[in-house]
Amino acid sequence: MSELVGKKLKDFLILRRLGRGAMAEVYLAQQLTLARQVALKVLNADLARDPNYVRRFDHEARAAAALVHGGIVQIYEVGQQDGIHFIAQEYVAGRNLGEVIQSSGSLAPPLALDIIRQVATALAKAAAAGIVHRDIKPENIMLARNGEVKVADFGLARILGDHPAALGGANLTQIGVTMGTPLYMSPEQIEGRSLDSRSDIYSLGITAYHMLAGQPPFRGDSPLSVAVQHLHHKITPLASRRPEMPPRLAQFVERMMAKDPADRFADPTALLVELHAVATEGAQEGWATPPDHSALSQILQAAELRSAATHKLDDLMRTTAIQRPQRSRFHRVAAVLVACGLAGVALAAATGSHSLWSGAQQGPPKLDSVWKQLYHAKNVDTEAAWLAVGKNFPEATPYQLGLAKQGLVYCYFRAQDYAKALRPLEELAAQTDFKAFGIAGLVVTFTNLEDDDRAIDENQHLTSEMRASLAERSPTMAALLGDALNELTDRSVPLSSR
Repeated sequence: MSELVGKKLKDFLILRRLGRGAMAEVYLAQQLTLARQVALKVLNADLARDPNYVRRFDHEARAAAALVHGGIVQIYEVGQQDGIHFIAQEYVAGRNLGEVIQSSGSLAPPLALDIIRQVATALAKAAAAGIVHRDIKPENIMLARNGEVKVADFGLARILGDHPAALGGANLTQIGVTMGTPLYMSPEQIEGRSLDSRSDIYSLGITAYHMLAGQPPFRGDSPLSVAVQHLHHKITPLASRRPEMPPRLAQFVERMMAKDPADRFADPTALLVELHAVATEGAQEGWATPPDHSALSQILQAAELRSAATHKLDDLMRTTAIQRPQRSRFHRVAAVLVACGLAGVALAAATGSHSLWSGAQQGPPKLDSVWKQLYHAKNVDTEAAWLAVGKNFPEATPYQLGLAKQGLVYCYFRAQDYAKALRPLEELAAQTDFKAFGIAGLVVTFTNLEDDDRAIDENQHLTSEMRASLAERSPTMAALLGDALNELTDRSVPLSSR
């Protein structure tokens, strides 16, 4: 369906294809009335001619749209035009966990625990609604650039106790009952038995094993050979794959992968309780970040709190980074301090950031990979933490160093230290991957330094393609650029290019 690029489906202008699956192709699209980017999932043309597949496609939308949660990719709309069936859903800018594992290999225990926790909170929400995902795997776990983890594709979800009237009398629980990905599929799903949330826990356990060991527990020449191993073969202990693996963590993951559902955690909530205990013990032993010691209800809400805090930071950055010239320096500094304090409280409640701050006070540690160093810098978000990426890994790729410079720029912007932001922005503007970000950042910086001529000059270097790329890849910087141009207009500065 590549011919769809450039065309409209109702309110959605299709920009480019993002990927292809067994049932659908996924496109990046612009929703014109709301001026936002979405991921548009379009049912494959040959399947669209089969009423059973169309019903399953619509069933996916109904199941997923009912789940409103910060850790679940949100469904916005389901529709069809000229026989083309589509679902418009939240577009998550970032990479999926499978891509991260492929490029980084095994992940550090603290990172793996954080991903497991965020996925488990999403599964707890689904389980409370009686929904089983049925296809938890690294490719369906999205890692957003702001550090959030979101579960995608409830396409194989099944509502427990389907009401025939609501589903047109179709017994959709039996359609594709063994569909899923054999590398991560539970034994009961392979055998076509009744499923509940413990099946998703098994798949999450296999995914956690893959994260920590750098490879899944079972591999084979065919899906059938992998499925047989899930049914009959014992899993190679994590300690055999990674001898340095903390025994408590290995025990936790291996319980998730028990072949008998009764031997696993009863549900995602029980898993979260145990994960909290594992993280606490790991912090005492020095291999994990201490969790916050909050009530279980707060733990279950952590994903929502993290999301809200991130959006708060974005809003605060936009409102405090571009200041009117008539405001006093005292008022600007006071606003930033109050804003950072409020955001810090929200982040601490969500992620137990006290321990991260304590680590920052002692100086950023040197971690064993550049991606882990970047993840640490994202969590701590201090000048020293971002600088440590290049200091500790001078051999890192230009892209990895560019990510660190982006974080450093935002750190300087929040502190209103625009002079310091100039050097990393100039370096980013010289890189192809970060050119639009760098130039836009220079416009913002020169506007705040009241060097209007240089701000206008830099703005003229931004092409329409670069502005579109900036809106997609760096929406926060795109918003700051818009604020800077408005500021210049308010000063009656003519903009020859905008």
